[in-house]
Order: sequence, then C-alpha cells, then structure tokens
Amino acid sequence: MAHDATKFEVVTALAGEDAGIALLRIESDDPLTILTDIRGQSDILDVDLLWNRASTSLVQVETESPPLLLPLWQAGVPVEMPFSVRDGTAIWELTTSSDRLSDLGEHLDEAGIECELQSVVEIGSSEADRLLTPRQRQVLTVAIEAGYYTVPREVTLTEVAEELGVSKSTCSEILHRCESNIVTWFAAEEFGQP
Repeated sequence: MAHDATKFEVVTALAGEDAGIALLRIESDDPLTILTDIRGQSDILDVDLLWNRASTSLVQVETESPPLLLPLWQAGVPVEMPFSVRDGTAIWELTTSSDRLSDLGEHLDEAGIECELQSVVEIGSSEADRLLTPRQRQVLTVAIEAGYYTVPREVTLTEVAEELGVSKSTCSEILHRCESNIVTWFAAEEFGQP
C-alpha cells in the first residue's frame, strides 16, 4: 500500500498479542481509495469510517497483527499519542527506562522493523538542556559570568576566549551557534516561526 502524499496519524491505539485497534486520522484528497486499500490488506479484520470532512477522515481499524504496536506492547513501552506515519515511517516519542528501550529495539529487530533513534533526553531536563551542547553551555556560561552580554560589555570576545583557552574565532563560532539556537527556539515558541 503506497500513499506517499498521505499523512496518517494514529490518534489512539490498543494492541495485544493477537489483535489491535487504532483510530487513524487520514489527510488525503482521495480517502475512499485509501480505505479500499486498507480493507484489502490480509491482516485487517474491520475498517469503519467514523468521520469525514474535506480532506480529513477519522477511521477505526482492527487488525490481526498490529506490526508497529506489537513490539511496543511486548517491551512494555507506552507511546505518546498521537503519532504520525508518513511514507511508511512512524515517528514516536517514548518515555521509558533504558532497559525497556533496549527490549523494544530487540522486538523491533525480531519483527523486521527498521528503526532509528533520533535523540535521548533525560527526564526532568529543561528545554535549555536540549538547545545547547555541554560545550556550548560552558562557553555561554563563561561569557555571561564575565559580562560579555551586559550593556555596555564588560569584557571583549578576546578576553572570553582567553579565559576559555580557545582562539577568538572558535569562541565566536560557539557563541554564534548558541545565540542562533536560542533565537530560533524563541521565535518558534513566541511567533510560530521555524
């Protein structure tokens, strides 16, 4: 089943060893073709169109073997809903222990499902922890504490670089990356700008 331009979003799902049920939000200009293709899959038990408006449909699907959800169920890892599926790739946000994450990787391998870990964030970490690398945090902290960002400036970039034991150009580049990450994050939060 290939619907590259279609966005599937799993709104909620329940998976067991022998069956699974999911509510799917489907964004497509041709939902009937997609529903026909879903019904034509050998492991699909039932498909119900619950709602359709413009190019968005809500569909309940029951399947004998929920291939994406079964490894999660086996590893005991809850997935944050909703999650999207586009071009055959699901994007999950998970909160779990490292042991269960390892178990999930093994179950995905056993099911023949390729996966890629994009990032790991420690529970309780702040957005700032995700914005900057440890080195960027160190350089920015030294610059702030030295007075580089006060108005008027209390130290020059050269003085900050000397305190860190790096070249002026290296210090400038690291601070510029910090500033870029912070400003980009702020613009996205405040103005919805990417």
